Amino acid sequence: MSIVMSRTWVTVAAAVAVAGLAASACGTNQLGAAAVTTNSRVSSSQLTNQVASLNAAYAADRAKGVKPQRATGQEAQQVLTWLITFKLYDKIAEQRNIHPTPAQADKQLAGLAAQAKSSKVTLDEYVSAAGALPPDLVPQLGRYFAILASLEYQLNGDKTPTSSTSQTKLESQVSHAQCLASRDLQVQVNPQFGVWDYRTYSVVLATPKLAANPSPSAAATPAITKAPC
Repeated sequence: MSIVMSRTWVTVAAAVAVAGLAASACGTNQLGAAAVTTNSRVSSSQLTNQVASLNAAYAADRAKGVKPQRATGQEAQQVLTWLITFKLYDKIAEQRNIHPTPAQADKQLAGLAAQAKSSKVTLDEYVSAAGALPPDLVPQLGRYFAILASLEYQLNGDKTPTSSTSQTKLESQVSHAQCLASRDLQVQVNPQFGVWDYRTYSVVLATPKLAANPSPSAAATPAITKAPC
């Protein structure tokens, strides 16, 4: 299952921290933050509560025979990605003068509900199992997709990409907008939870610097932790 509504294949899982936090990690931990930006923060308690909500949703999904699609054991990174992504897209909306209405958000959620119905699951089951999204964050998901739809309209009008080239171009333009917003937000993730990867716009586990890897070909691709834009 996929919860992507827009024309762009945006990794939100995601959306969203730069290097340099290590030196100030103690201060961040003292503030009880899982992540901070120039104008807001995600508290560790908020993240803990949302991860608990996601795990409860997973348990309910499994009881109904709905299997979660995301990697297990990374719930904190997956949920934190969503929480930062919502802030990232609020910044994009501010930068590009986008003002999503409740009706536009509801329209996006209606589309998701239709996709869920076609998969014979509820909307809550759909977003949790397919997207690792705690169900109580569904309203923010609707706003996110409304902003993304408006961004794509600004970039490409009503035209739907008809070739891989045009699709790639639109994806690149959306990615650039995400990069600019991330850079301006100066997102910093508590190292306890990982780092912000500008390649995927998601929180990923940091690779231990001293970890030995006898098989270089099996090594994970290092996260890009500085804005390339």
